[in-house]
Amino acid sequence: MSKYCYSAYLKDDFAVLPYLEAGFNRVMVETLGSTAWCAEVLQARSAAASARAQVAAVTALAAAADRCRDLVAVTDDQQRVLLTNKSWCRVVGWRPDEGPRSFAETIGGEGLRLATSGARDWDAPVMLRRRASPDPVLLACKGAAVSLTRSTSHIVFVCEPSNIPEVERGRGSLHSIRRGSLDVRSVASDGLRRTSLAKLQGLPLEAPITKVISLLSTATEGAPPSTVACIERAVDMLRTSELYSPQMREDPKMRAEDPIATDLIGALLSREQANANLIYMGTSNVLSSRRSSNDSTVIRSQTNRSNLKHKTSGQLREILDTALCWDFEIFHLEDLTRGRPLTHLGLTLMGGRFDVCAALECDERTLLHWLTIIETNYHAVNTYHNSTHAADVLQAVACFIEKDRLKNLLEPLEAAAALISAAAHDIDHPGTSSAFLCNARHSLAILYNDVAVLESHHAALTFKLTLNDDRVNIFKNLDRDTFKSVRHNVIDMILATEMTKHFEHLAKFVNVFYAKSTGSKEDVMHTDEPLSLDTTALTSQENVILVKRMMIKCADVSNASRPQKFAFEWARRIAEEYFLQTDEEKAKELPVVMPMFDRASCSIPRSQIGFIDYIIIDMMEAWSAFIDMPELVTHARNNHQRWRELDEAGVTTIADVKRAQRQALPPSTSQPTAEE
Repeated sequence: MSKYCYSAYLKDDFAVLPYLEAGFNRVMVETLGSTAWCAEVLQARSAAASARAQVAAVTALAAAADRCRDLVAVTDDQQRVLLTNKSWCRVVGWRPDEGPRSFAETIGGEGLRLATSGARDWDAPVMLRRRASPDPVLLACKGAAVSLTRSTSHIVFVCEPSNIPEVERGRGSLHSIRRGSLDVRSVASDGLRRTSLAKLQGLPLEAPITKVISLLSTATEGAPPSTVACIERAVDMLRTSELYSPQMREDPKMRAEDPIATDLIGALLSREQANANLIYMGTSNVLSSRRSSNDSTVIRSQTNRSNLKHKTSGQLREILDTALCWDFEIFHLEDLTRGRPLTHLGLTLMGGRFDVCAALECDERTLLHWLTIIETNYHAVNTYHNSTHAADVLQAVACFIEKDRLKNLLEPLEAAAALISAAAHDIDHPGTSSAFLCNARHSLAILYNDVAVLESHHAALTFKLTLNDDRVNIFKNLDRDTFKSVRHNVIDMILATEMTKHFEHLAKFVNVFYAKSTGSKEDVMHTDEPLSLDTTALTSQENVILVKRMMIKCADVSNASRPQKFAFEWARRIAEEYFLQTDEEKAKELPVVMPMFDRASCSIPRSQIGFIDYIIIDMMEAWSAFIDMPELVTHARNNHQRWRELDEAGVTTIADVKRAQRQALPPSTSQPTAEE
């Protein structure tokens, strides 16, 4: 505030406006009248009081800004900093005692452009440069221009620190008024946290994803608002720790047209339903009515010792001779071996065609003992997850390894590990899902902390059974390093069969090995453009691991890509097993993991249509192109079409599917049973 005294009688061209524009708030005109002087004194006194009130208000606003968690800065019309709050100084790295600074050195982007263009109010992102980090950070910013005279005199910037990890955000902008005192321990820990963050920022460490985020953030500078919005959305997605976590697409039309299929896929791919039910207070009798897993390490029967001799003749030898055909008669083998196909098929493939014994430096009898104890620990009462499924997956892996791509890629020990993983990948499966075991508080769920419960159990039991007895220990002649490598391969491939990681493995495989011929950046899995294989990626050992994971994953769910008669039977078996789980959940008052598999209302064709649409097609297209095996996609599409026809015909139940199976098979293809 300033005052100016002047005699109006000394100059004829006296005017007030030039002095007001120069910053004077009052002009006192000299006069000879006492009344006029008294009026001038009263006005001056009132103006001084008003000025003090304004100064107090400004001080209060500055204090409020200092307590605000948002970043606040005020500049003049030349972008010279006049005021910054504590949050701004802490994030940018300024000291409170520093003098005026140039705002353009710290901030850039669309927000600054709008501020300098004369806009009155705006809401646009800005790029904030910090002393503690070489990379700028993208922040949402609201700005306003303040005019104390005819033109803009001050510009206010308010930035939201949502993209800055070290700035904790509360429910509001101000600290809670309920906190009356400070906890010394919390203050100390906060100081240590900030010290640790400062040290981390000073380390020469940078992950590729952080560099990508930085480059995207830099690209927003000067970009149009629509582009900035898209980049900001992409950055938000990249900041999550679960880049490949499975999520159902939010498509109301899809869910409305096919709720059974979408619910099925959601239950298969997400562990959230199991985790959400951990608070369930159900009955204490949580063991399955089927055989408990606790006695799984015991060889339950010694009545099948004759299988060790592996005597084959007639029909059995004839069917085993076709063990590398994709239309292999797995159910015929199941009948001929009286429900023990794994030992016979395993010895044919592992002991004969791929010579696993030579790779592991073990004898054939040890391999036979190992196959026998592995098959013994599969549950024959399961309609789907039994040794026949294990034999089917083993046969699929063998077919894949026989292809030139994998034959030239995998070492003998890697191929042996893949076959071992396939044979044992579902050992001691209880016939219920991991989510069921978590809800039931089963001992396995407790042991493995509700994370990959079944897959962890399959891998652990495989090595427990193998290493406990030299007669079955196929690894006993390997040196320490070789055994460690084989063990790592087997565990990794078994764990890869966990369905919650399906999209993660598939997305990584496609992103590493494929690029569209047009060079587009769109998702290669949802396009009609041809896939172009990047063979240079095969030189990386990490990428070979992706191949092995995809191999066993495709083998594990290959039933939908088998010829129709096999696909129908597998669909019937898995549905029956899911029905039994739902029945057990209802009987024990447990949460129903897959309510769509209620035997009274389930549509088998619709569940298979959804499974092929969401899981099979994309994966088999990528895998068949990789190993040059087009029949995988051909059979999957034919089965999909046939399931659609049955759905339109009103086929829903297992009995209907059985009748459709019998009608689809000509009499000449009927398979003899073991008794025949």
